Amino acid sequence: MRILQPAEWKKPRGFSHGVAFEGPGRWVVLAGQTGGDEAGNYAPDMAAQVEVALKRIIKLLSEAGAGPEHIVRLTWYLTSRSEYEAAGVGIGAAWKETLGRNFPPSTLLYIGGLVDDRAKVEIEVTAFVPDA
Repeated sequence: MRILQPAEWKKPRGFSHGVAFEGPGRWVVLAGQTGGDEAGNYAPDMAAQVEVALKRIIKLLSEAGAGPEHIVRLTWYLTSRSEYEAAGVGIGAAWKETLGRNFPPSTLLYIGGLVDDRAKVEIEVTAFVPDA
C-alpha cells in the first residue's frame, strides 16, 4: 500500500489523504461499529465509546485474517462535535492502543443521531489484504 501525499501539501495529522495498492488480494468491508459492548451497554462518554468501537473493529478484522495495517478507509459518524473535540486525548489513546501508527484515509461526519440513541459514534471500515 502506498500513501498518497503530494510533496507540496502539508501532511495531515491522524489520517492520510489517500492510499493506492496494486496486486491480488481480498477486500474486507465492515458494517459500522458503535461503542456498545457485547451486552449492549454504552459508556456515557465519547472517548470510551470510540475505544470500544475500535476494539470491535480490530476483533472483526482479525476474524478475516487482517489487522489495522490493512485498513484503507474509515468513515466516522459522530453525534456531537463538542464531545468529540473534548474527548481528543482519550480518543488519541484509544487509537494508539488499537490502530497504532496507522493513519488511513478518514472522513468524519457530524449527524443528528444514530439508530441506538445511546450511541455517540459509529465507524465503518474498508480494508484490503494483499496476497502473501
